[in-house]
Amino acid sequence: MSTASDARFWDRSSRRYARSAIADQLGYERTLERTRAHLRPTDDVLELGCGTGTTALRLASGVQSYLATDLSRGMIAIAEDKLAAEPVPALLFRTATAEELVHDEGRFDVVLGFNYLHLVRDVPGTLRGIHTLLKPAGLFISKTPCLGDMNPLIRLLLLPAMRAVGQAPHVNSFDTSALDQLITGAGFDILALETHASRGRDRRPYIVARRR
Repeated sequence: MSTASDARFWDRSSRRYARSAIADQLGYERTLERTRAHLRPTDDVLELGCGTGTTALRLASGVQSYLATDLSRGMIAIAEDKLAAEPVPALLFRTATAEELVHDEGRFDVVLGFNYLHLVRDVPGTLRGIHTLLKPAGLFISKTPCLGDMNPLIRLLLLPAMRAVGQAPHVNSFDTSALDQLITGAGFDILALETHASRGRDRRPYIVARRR
């Protein structure tokens, strides 16, 4: 398995993903609200793992520039169709990973990664890359499923079985404490760690971290 195989998985899944409903709409709205509070009109923003662009389309009008990226061409194609139907001048979609943005070193005031870090193959390396992409004191804002805090049957039985038949991508299993350590170890200070679930079952900590 590789990043290329991950891209193929999400390409195959893109139409189904686009049709799926947000599992916790109230929690999602809370995440958008808190994120907007950290964004300024002069900010240059990067979103990693943007999927079909739903979040980018909600946030991009409030900043100077917003580059939304995903490794899946299928996801980005759907996002670009949405943008054509509902133009936002500040928003640009691009097929790319964090590792492919090396020429954008120090460009961004804020990097966003929602439902993203658990899917990358090299979390420490990706976080170091994000650190490099940010301006000094720039913010990394994330919301990440932490399988280590969930029912162990999910990570030990369900996910391996689904991956074996091509029904699930690569997924990392860590808990909130380990995620905290990964982020701080990559050169960030954590400013906020929140839970936005509306039903109390979500284990996706919302973290705001500042580049040291």
